[in-house]
Amino acid sequence: MTTQTLVQYFAKTPVRNPTSISYKDISTQIAKTLFNSGIEPFKTTPSLLSNLNSHITHLVLSDTNLPPHACLHFFNFLRQNPSLYSHRPDLQAHVTLICRLYEAQKFAEMKKVFNYIVTDANLRCSIVNIISLTESGNQQPKFVEKFCDLLFRVYADNRLFEDALGVFDYMERSGLKIDERSCIAFLLALKRCDHIEMCFKFFRKMVHANVEITVYSISIMIDGLCKRGDVEMARDLMDEMVVKGIKPNLYTYNTLLNGFVKRKDAVGVNEMLSLMQRDQVAYNVVTYTLLIDWYGNSGKMVEVEKMFDEMRERGVEADVHVYTTVISWNCKLGNMRRAFTLFDDLTERGIVPNSHIYGAMIDGVCKVGQVEAAEMLLKDMQRQGLDVNEVIFNTLMNGYCKKGMIDEALKVMAIMEKKGFEAGPFAYNTIASGLCTVKRYNEAKKWLFTMTMMERGLALNTVNFSTLIDICCKEGNLEEAKWLFEDMKMKGVKPNSFTYNTLIHGYSKKGNIKQAYRLKCKMEEMGMTPDVYTYTSLIHGERVFGKLDEAMTLFNEMIEKGFIPNAVTYTTLITGLSKEGRSDEAFRLYDEMIASGLTPDDKLCASLLGSLHTAKS
Repeated sequence: MTTQTLVQYFAKTPVRNPTSISYKDISTQIAKTLFNSGIEPFKTTPSLLSNLNSHITHLVLSDTNLPPHACLHFFNFLRQNPSLYSHRPDLQAHVTLICRLYEAQKFAEMKKVFNYIVTDANLRCSIVNIISLTESGNQQPKFVEKFCDLLFRVYADNRLFEDALGVFDYMERSGLKIDERSCIAFLLALKRCDHIEMCFKFFRKMVHANVEITVYSISIMIDGLCKRGDVEMARDLMDEMVVKGIKPNLYTYNTLLNGFVKRKDAVGVNEMLSLMQRDQVAYNVVTYTLLIDWYGNSGKMVEVEKMFDEMRERGVEADVHVYTTVISWNCKLGNMRRAFTLFDDLTERGIVPNSHIYGAMIDGVCKVGQVEAAEMLLKDMQRQGLDVNEVIFNTLMNGYCKKGMIDEALKVMAIMEKKGFEAGPFAYNTIASGLCTVKRYNEAKKWLFTMTMMERGLALNTVNFSTLIDICCKEGNLEEAKWLFEDMKMKGVKPNSFTYNTLIHGYSKKGNIKQAYRLKCKMEEMGMTPDVYTYTSLIHGERVFGKLDEAMTLFNEMIEKGFIPNAVTYTTLITGLSKEGRSDEAFRLYDEMIASGLTPDDKLCASLLGSLHTAKS
């Protein structure tokens, strides 16, 4: 039939009050045209569909003589050309097409049509109403199961969780089989939206509905619980899984291991490793990365290197994340030679360093005073096309300030602000600390307290207050230091151990040892543990005012509490003992100092020699 003949046919068809027979005739002619010529005649001659309504559309789409793909083309044509026709496919048309697509097992296309339904507020309705629109012949359990399963997934994909639960409940009530894979898609969608509580409740619904539970859905739950910090609950869930005969996999173990590592729970970490060994679960790159981070955080660099070597021996390829972790810990502990060796190793293996690696390397060389090396790394980073982030800018500023290169630090701050990063309290504190390094205390105070931060509306934080207190203590102005200490507490800014240690050191130097001890007690009341710096300051205070026995008592106390004396601690005591002619004790401490790997300076050696003369006289 030609297009002209079709036009004449449709023109003769009455528009008003058409009978059901005319609907059938029109739908038959449309179907024949689609079958013989495809969609093109309707594109060139839109009037061919001038009598189209919802009933005719339904008849066309349900015509068994028309292949499902032709139905889909017709449906899409109507959807994509709303300006040509007043009629748009209604819910019945969508459901009819889904039924036809099911016959052809076109599940991906079915999902697309479902997506049209759930994203259109005019089409969305309850699952019961949607099911009622399917042909009675199609309401077989297998069809309804697939129909509901796809609708459930599409609701999940569109984050319409309540609607998805409505479909799940309908399937459970109707005794339909629920596919765990669809439930996994729903759990993942909930987890991505951080709906962990809803995730956990749905998992319990799965169990109640006798959905076949596998390690995959349980591992998703364990991951969600661990990310929320409920590691013990996640551990209990794994035990529950084992009781039901479901064996944890590598992902499950790594998830729990990560949870225990983040909590710094040694018992939990060791338990996971024991279970993995028992179940003969081989470590992968994720496991090794977690363990390297765990041992690094504990300061066990020998174990870090052991893990790194072991993974390579077992054929586990180290990725950029492993190198990032190993390099970062070496940089933190000042092992820059090893860090550079690893950096060269990863580039030789064709792994491109990321900004985290460059950041760790720049921080490491800055800490050992090699700002020139930091500049070289920065240039190399930029050649690689990596953007310099705020952390790296702050690291460079800190490196320059520690070397007293304030002008260079200020240049970095200016570049940082031009790049769109706002200099915050940390940046200002860095500049102030740098000014203190070159003993420009007044400038440091102005920079922090009046000139810059207050003008920009930045509130002083704990670090800023502590720096100001440190400046006052260095100036010997303990009254102002005390005022700042009270002011920060009044403003709701909590002092930290550095704040207390700064004041303890200040009062000790001034000879107000009683106030220093009071601050130590207050520090402990606030839940902070005095550290090596606390004890060294008190030892210094006792030594300066000739109370060496009290100083030695403090030294023994800190040893008993597990604190390792530093070079300043030893130097303070050895100098005091030498001046009083107590050479035997002085040399004993000197031997201890050497044995612990600390290097005494020339002044200390001269002091020891002087103690021999003092002892003889």
